[in-house]
Amino acid sequence: MTASTPQASPAAPQRRTLVFAIGAGAAAAGVGLAVWRNTHRTTPVAEPFAGFWSQQWTTTDGKALLMAGFSGKPLLINFWASWCAPCVEELPMVDAFFTAHQAAGWQVLGLAADKPKNVQEFLQKAPLHFPVAVDAMLATQWARQLGNISGGLPFSVVINSAGEVAERKMGKLTDSDLAAWLTIK
Repeated sequence: MTASTPQASPAAPQRRTLVFAIGAGAAAAGVGLAVWRNTHRTTPVAEPFAGFWSQQWTTTDGKALLMAGFSGKPLLINFWASWCAPCVEELPMVDAFFTAHQAAGWQVLGLAADKPKNVQEFLQKAPLHFPVAVDAMLATQWARQLGNISGGLPFSVVINSAGEVAERKMGKLTDSDLAAWLTIK
């Protein structure tokens, strides 16, 4: 009696391909849903970030900057660093947004996760019209509390006039991001 080896049926490769495709599709859908949920949820700032509005920052010239002064109007917070190429690339666009929409009530705050000397040198070369505060540790802490789980830069958050996180964006901003956010009040 001879031993026979099991032969794969002609449908086996097709079945494997189908199972692989379904698995890959499910994984992609899961990643897409996670990204969507992280960037499109509105979280009231008052509860999870109770200390946010009492936070005090230090500006590049050493003055105190109180978050309480930003409440009640839409606020774009841009977390950045002078060593971050996409951050540096988007700052002129953020500055133009502030200049164009400040009269309509929009506020912008740059929070630099960097060394004060680096930020001062950067701002001498490329001045910004909105307030900039510097504190690497504190900026990183608040970025995470406001939804930046990966800790990457640039990271932007829009807080509406009711004090709720209305939008989050990990990565470099686009003109279309800023245009879409103009509807937030």
